[in-house]
Amino acid sequence: MTTFVLLHGGGMGGWTWKYVRELLEAKGHRVVTPTFTGFGERAHLIGRGVGNATNVTDIVNVLQYEDIKDAVLVAHSYAGTVVPGVLAQAGDRIASIVYLDAIVPHSGERIASLMGYMPEDQVVALDDMLDRGEGPIGSGVDAMQRAAAKDHPHMMDPDREKWLLDNLSDQPMRVTACAIPVGAETIKRPVDYIAAEHTVMTAMHDRARALGWTVHNHPGDHALLVGDPEGTVELILKITDSRQ
Repeated sequence: MTTFVLLHGGGMGGWTWKYVRELLEAKGHRVVTPTFTGFGERAHLIGRGVGNATNVTDIVNVLQYEDIKDAVLVAHSYAGTVVPGVLAQAGDRIASIVYLDAIVPHSGERIASLMGYMPEDQVVALDDMLDRGEGPIGSGVDAMQRAAAKDHPHMMDPDREKWLLDNLSDQPMRVTACAIPVGAETIKRPVDYIAAEHTVMTAMHDRARALGWTVHNHPGDHALLVGDPEGTVELILKITDSRQ
């Protein structure tokens, strides 16, 4: 039995792993799917002070209080910005790392400028505004994702896509605007990166390769964990078996 800690993407929550979790548990594995503060069922905790460091602490505490050891840490999308901080504080509890079409930040970078949402100087000004207790609390990422899906539907059954889109929630603006304290370049151990073919994360795939990570290709889109949970689980287990 392997313990998997699955970290979700932006505008999502632990719920997004529903289909992957069922498949892994059916194979006898332990699966933990925490939700970051300010996301999903914890959206009521959203606030201007909730940033990357808060979400790192969320996961470090889960690892400690659930007494999790030798875990496989799987990070989708936004969660790629959280993993380096978790490893810096609780790396001894992690056996291996899988990035699932996730963001690969360097220390000091900000998601909003890294992903091309706005110029760096505007992001810095926004972060300063949040520091003063001013500005938008949420980022509107859920509305953005729903709008994008109208033009480019996900590669999945329409009913499943509706489930995905209906359950999206906002996320703290601070996680998008704050400087990420601990970046991916600090990870000094093997990382496997699953790269979706149809995604906005292509530049992140290149970053993974530049860091010397092992890249595995998947023919799906960014929501592959919902659209193709069977293929996602197959890849994750293949990677996990190769690392043991």
